[in-house]
Amino acid sequence: MPMAVRLTGDYARLWLASGTSSLGDGVTIAAGPLLMATVSSDPAVVAGAVFAQQLPWLLFSLFSGVFVDRVDRRAVVGAVGAARALVMAVLAVLVWRDLASIPVIYAAVFLLGTGATLSDNAGQALVPSVVATGDLARANAWISGVRMVCNQFGGPPMGGWLFAVAAAVPFGVDAVCFVASSALVLSLAGRKAAPAAGPRSPDGSTARASVRQEIGDGLRWLWNRSALRMLAVAMGLMNISYGGAFAAYVLYARERLGFSEVGYGFLLAATAVGGVVGTVSVARLDARFGAATLLRAGMVVETLTHLVLAVTRSPWVAGLTLVLFGAHATIWGVVSVTLRQRVTPEGMLGRINSVYLLFSMGGFAIGSLLGGLVGHAFGIVAPFWAAFAAMTVMTAAAWRVMVPAALSPRATEPARSPA
Repeated sequence: MPMAVRLTGDYARLWLASGTSSLGDGVTIAAGPLLMATVSSDPAVVAGAVFAQQLPWLLFSLFSGVFVDRVDRRAVVGAVGAARALVMAVLAVLVWRDLASIPVIYAAVFLLGTGATLSDNAGQALVPSVVATGDLARANAWISGVRMVCNQFGGPPMGGWLFAVAAAVPFGVDAVCFVASSALVLSLAGRKAAPAAGPRSPDGSTARASVRQEIGDGLRWLWNRSALRMLAVAMGLMNISYGGAFAAYVLYARERLGFSEVGYGFLLAATAVGGVVGTVSVARLDARFGAATLLRAGMVVETLTHLVLAVTRSPWVAGLTLVLFGAHATIWGVVSVTLRQRVTPEGMLGRINSVYLLFSMGGFAIGSLLGGLVGHAFGIVAPFWAAFAAMTVMTAAAWRVMVPAALSPRATEPARSPA
């Protein structure tokens, strides 16, 4: 059945909002590291900006999950988008006035990352409320696809070109994209989260649980689902390796591959080409091979990506490798997100998402910090070798765990102690 028939108007607006905000993010993905590279050539300093943006996931992710489960998720995305637009607008002015020092940039990206802990979580939790359960895989694939295309295909080349024109312009463009995306999300019908269940008071009413209790409820629910727990741990370890390898990628592209600012943007866009392939093929691949096979294959692809980038000096080889990596990233993301959306109670989606985001984005933050230190001490290629070694060990350890039985519907039921 055509997508337009099965996916509602609310989904279309959510999809467009995701694409718009991702386009702005893609512009900044290229312009941000280029800005950092103008103020420092130290891999540790450049990677520090990546760490500052990802640090809020380690600090606030679980608390953001509780908040997302308590309030209108539509309003969360809209309000946070407006706040992030203001941050980007201020940064654009400071860059224009040549006042964007390293502490200023770190502070700006930290604030953006803090907002992302709320908006990314709430955005994921909104998807099951605007599509039928049977459409979740396709809906997630199309959202992942538009994000990939805008974030890494359309945005980075535009960001590199705009930065070459005037360093402040790409950050202003990102601010406009945040405003437009917020307006689209706020146009959705009001969809408040189901209130988290709490203890009963003497008069029979349901009392609001504490933040600590609600976080604990979410962690226990996830821990008792072996398949979901396994995916969260694997995602965290993969993102530590990925963050370490790509934290100072702008310096790798310039020094190792010889790219200019615009060329760096096009190199980032190669991942999006693979993302498009993953978007249009994930449903068919899942039906034919199953989640376990796709997840295993993804770990192999990610391992080999780090190896190839460690040894090559060819822009073409690096670009083709990133195309394959982009397809894997989309497929892995769609499979894992769809699995947890299908089995997680609606009123707990924010908290379960927050654990995954803590592992994935927090893992990226830790990896970016470690990668910057490794690059500073041993050279720009060393983080890729470290990521290859780490992924080899992780793939070997997870291979026997990622089997069809572990990812079956039964595996998502709570673990039971023997009678």
